[in-house]
Amino acid sequence: MNNIEKPGYTEKLAQFCSGVRFEDLPKEVIHKAKLCILDYVANVHGSLKLEAVQNVIAYIRSLGVQGKASVHGCGFATDIHHAAFVNGTTAEAIEAQDGVRFGGNHPGVAVIPAALAIGQDTGLGGKQIIEAIVAGYEAANRVAAAMHPWHTLGGFLPTGTCGTFGAAAAAGRLYAFDGKTMTAAFGNAGFLLPVSTAENLMGGFTIKIVQGGQAASAGLMAAGLAKNKVTGAPYIIEGSELNGGFAKITTAADPTLERLTQNLGQPYSIMDVYFKPYTACRHTHGAAQAALAVRQENAFTPADIESVIVFSYGLAQLAVGKHLIAGDSFVAAQFSIPYVVAACLVDGELGPSQLTETRLKDNALIEFSKKVTVQTDETLNKAYPDKTSSRIEILFKNKSLITKQVDIPKGDPRDPMDARDITLKLKCFAKNMKEDMDDGKQERLITSILDLENLENINDLAKLI
Repeated sequence: MNNIEKPGYTEKLAQFCSGVRFEDLPKEVIHKAKLCILDYVANVHGSLKLEAVQNVIAYIRSLGVQGKASVHGCGFATDIHHAAFVNGTTAEAIEAQDGVRFGGNHPGVAVIPAALAIGQDTGLGGKQIIEAIVAGYEAANRVAAAMHPWHTLGGFLPTGTCGTFGAAAAAGRLYAFDGKTMTAAFGNAGFLLPVSTAENLMGGFTIKIVQGGQAASAGLMAAGLAKNKVTGAPYIIEGSELNGGFAKITTAADPTLERLTQNLGQPYSIMDVYFKPYTACRHTHGAAQAALAVRQENAFTPADIESVIVFSYGLAQLAVGKHLIAGDSFVAAQFSIPYVVAACLVDGELGPSQLTETRLKDNALIEFSKKVTVQTDETLNKAYPDKTSSRIEILFKNKSLITKQVDIPKGDPRDPMDARDITLKLKCFAKNMKEDMDDGKQERLITSILDLENLENINDLAKLI
């Protein structure tokens, strides 16, 4: 088999990830890695009051497993696998996690929990954590890009599947793997990764929130086994003539394997990452941003509104165009443009408070969301995926009409969220933090993250999260 005899896509990507060095990283890449950690912390703490999250935390805590790795925001530590599982879950649950348009994935919820768990367990410093995160994002994002969009259309969630490669890469970098051992870790990851079925997301089932945690934990296992000389296929992504490679068996069409290795580090994949200002699926963000702008720019009450039409691209209508009904979960709410727009128009915000069980039981809000319908606009559809545009048209009972369109939602690299934006997000979401997260501790946490390269031991940061 030719791809066994010479380096293939999997090996080349693994070798690149093993060679990521802090001193070689551009300043903007280092800064972006720190922003990803800052955003991760905001998302973790924004989720802590959700009932499903509390249930996951309670289960892991009940196991009584001892270790050095912190369960962030929860006041206890456990082993690296369980800590990464919970931390990836809490980072994912609020649906405000970072992401990449070109792969439909959310790398941070798998990569960062894995990196921080090993960093704590081994007492590593900030520079090593930055290296691990950059390497992990490269692996997760490139595998997802090679599969996009057919992997998702085939019923998989790439955050869980492709994120496992990212977590394995981050762990392998912290363990100082050479190219051969990193390739073994990738091979193991391709065997251990979760199926991450999209049915659970589309059905609004709360198991969806563990996809980042499962990927983080599985990636740690893959790297740990490679460290102990357990090996997987060095061509696991592209596969061989046996047609058993990851990219072959989990796509509805041929993958674009060139994306795995094309222009590695030019630029680094982490530079493609977007951040989310709102706690909902990225496909809802154009509509959310437009609705919030209309509310801020005009004086009206929800009772004044006759109807709202959201025009968007076809995938948005398909994935997040459905209405919420009484009894639906917060996961369903995160993937419903009608609910998102209704919450923005009524509450004037879209954050953790709009996902609580109490808010979802508000019949008046659910009834108001029924006034919102979603349609595909062919012009907007043709502009996708370069632009993820949405336009809202609000018809008032007095027959007046207000229209607002957003072509590039806030947080996209073309309209980025900077350190100040993400800091404000953290402080807003910190309403869900424990009472001991006072303003002084918040400031020390933010300062530590933004000065991460000068931190000698990551445990000093973990104590603040």
